[in-house]
Amino acid sequence: MKKALLIGSGLGSLSTALRLTSDGYSVTIIEKYSTPGGRLNQLKIDGFTFDLGPSFMSMSYELEELFKSNGLKNPIRLEALDPLYQVFFEGNDRGYKIWKDLKKLEEEFKDEEKNLASKVEKYLKKAGEFFHDTEDKVVKSNYTNMADYILKLTRVPLKHLPYLLRNMWSEVEKNFESEKVRVIFSLVAFFLGSTPFQTPAIFSLLNYTEMKHDGYWKVEGGMYRLVEELIKILEQRGVKFVYDTEIVSVENSNGKVISVKDNYGKSWEADIFISNSDAAAFRGKVLGRKKFSEEKLDKMEWTLAPFTIYLGVKGKIDKLMHHNYFLGSNFRGYADKIFTSSIIPQKPYYYVNVSSKSVRECAPEGCENLFILCPVPDRRFKKDWDDKDEIADNIISDLSARTGFDIKSNTLVKKVLSPVEWEEMFNLYKGSGLGLAHGIGQVGAFRPKNKDEEFSNLYYVGASTIPGTGLPMVIISSRLVMERIRKEHGSVQ
Repeated sequence: MKKALLIGSGLGSLSTALRLTSDGYSVTIIEKYSTPGGRLNQLKIDGFTFDLGPSFMSMSYELEELFKSNGLKNPIRLEALDPLYQVFFEGNDRGYKIWKDLKKLEEEFKDEEKNLASKVEKYLKKAGEFFHDTEDKVVKSNYTNMADYILKLTRVPLKHLPYLLRNMWSEVEKNFESEKVRVIFSLVAFFLGSTPFQTPAIFSLLNYTEMKHDGYWKVEGGMYRLVEELIKILEQRGVKFVYDTEIVSVENSNGKVISVKDNYGKSWEADIFISNSDAAAFRGKVLGRKKFSEEKLDKMEWTLAPFTIYLGVKGKIDKLMHHNYFLGSNFRGYADKIFTSSIIPQKPYYYVNVSSKSVRECAPEGCENLFILCPVPDRRFKKDWDDKDEIADNIISDLSARTGFDIKSNTLVKKVLSPVEWEEMFNLYKGSGLGLAHGIGQVGAFRPKNKDEEFSNLYYVGASTIPGTGLPMVIISSRLVMERIRKEHGSVQ
């Protein structure tokens, strides 16, 4: 039986392991952290349960494909979000609910933008056409080389060319008059760990996926149920999991990896190796490739770092829904400065997830669990995070004022994770939350490949290789890497 060894246990790795076991491989997964899932993890403290990172699912059909293609019934139960989330602007007490129903959305913004439903319909129609014209040709495709990638791009209709020449903000600016509406439709850039002023207009397709094509979904029982169900299946298939262990070097011969060595000095042999660690940083830090030296990695575009706060609160905060965004009044100025600054502003922008609104067992009776995510500069720009408690208290005070609820006095549980902890826990390069960003020069064939340049049996899966970041993208990533493995090594059966 052929052996496969996977480095890391994020969703990309777990999905790949499922496909490998279906092909008859014996699989071992080695994980640096104490529990599986990578950033798709959970935190349990004194009766409170928190999503550590991702808090909703999109493109749910990719999850369905993962199980169906491996002869399994999908054990995950999903419930559609509608409204998708609500947004609070500074100086305004009301939360704007973002509905998929465009008539409801128009009513929500009736004082901000006239004829919003027809404008959104036009905007989404164009984004949808781009999505469907590129999904199979570009997103769900491996590339032999750069020429192959360019050839596939030539098959995309020329009418989409302007998307490549503009950023997302200029696209929403062209379609909507209200600053608030423009901000709402550019928030998806933050899901990619960037800003709408840096993200190409092509990613307006995410507005289409959130509002028209499948939408957003909450997972019954919490997001970690995805990991738990996959682990259950993989253990039944004999997959071996090793935790609290980090791969630090590679032994090779004749263009192949023979084994990898962990931080305890133990060598692990296999026929094929798949890294779910960051595809760029792994090449630099573990393989020592000059093209991915620290100096060159620092010059790449990375996604924003996460600053996260987990609060167990006594009482109910009526103003909050499951998903909430709290924004300031100077969107452009904030986005231009915050992510390359060493100073966190007094009025940061942040996201608040309250999963206890949907999953009662996430908090004790009469309590709420708050997961606050504030995108911040990575450690290239702000190395020292000794002020993390001061930053957290500032965010909590702002949230208290804007919800009319004294959070500090009612806090039963509190944990703060800065980019330093995120980097240490999951080997995130300089604390970058979602790996490499998605500028035009870092998408498709310009992204680190899912097949190693030197070793014929080393592959990559996850956010920093193709097709990119996000839960459905890493599931697609697992399918693409399996296509390569099957083509080059065949299945065992």
